[in-house]
Amino acid sequence: MVYYVEDDTNIRELTVYALTQAGIAARGCADDAEFRQACSEEIPDVVLLDIMLPDTDGMAILARIRHTPALSDVPVMMLTAKDSELDTVRALDGGADDYLAKPFGMMEMVSRVRALLRRSSRRVPDASGNLVVGPLELWPSRRTATLDGEPLSLTMREFDLLSFLMCSPGEVFSREALLRRVWGWDFDGGSRTVDVHVQTIRSKLGDHADLIQTVRGVGYRLKG
Repeated sequence: MVYYVEDDTNIRELTVYALTQAGIAARGCADDAEFRQACSEEIPDVVLLDIMLPDTDGMAILARIRHTPALSDVPVMMLTAKDSELDTVRALDGGADDYLAKPFGMMEMVSRVRALLRRSSRRVPDASGNLVVGPLELWPSRRTATLDGEPLSLTMREFDLLSFLMCSPGEVFSREALLRRVWGWDFDGGSRTVDVHVQTIRSKLGDHADLIQTVRGVGYRLKG
């Protein structure tokens, strides 16, 4: 289920219609109050969020989503007329997974929603809410990790990077995509930052260092 929080009736209804026609269940919310009600009835798989809303700023809603345990891992894409680089960086820094400026094409919007849905469906938490890939387990809510049952010490950024890769085992991510998704901002010429963090994580994984695979000329993936 995709929720779209947008106060403009025409844009909201057209977007929901485009998603529905593409076979994606969607529901429109005119404001934060309707969004809260919808979340109380069903946790969404993806949230599309306008920034300028009549009752609550979209960035405030995004912050609440990221601090609500039941919603914290739900992918969020900002759909907004505010299209400056600063607005984009602010949204990504605030925890958004994607950003699309208005006016946007419906085909592109649907394609990006499908990508977010794929990410959402690939999360593999166990009954306790853990992310589990082979001998590696992460508890996102507690920000702790174990390897072969033993505690694994990770820095904040190492934990975020490993958690992101574990949400989509087998999927290849470029260094630029990892910078955008994990660090939360675009950083020209800074791909070495990702390489250094991957090397450090691998050293901590020891005999299981090959869990993070290098795809030559592309980036990295976690072994599926």
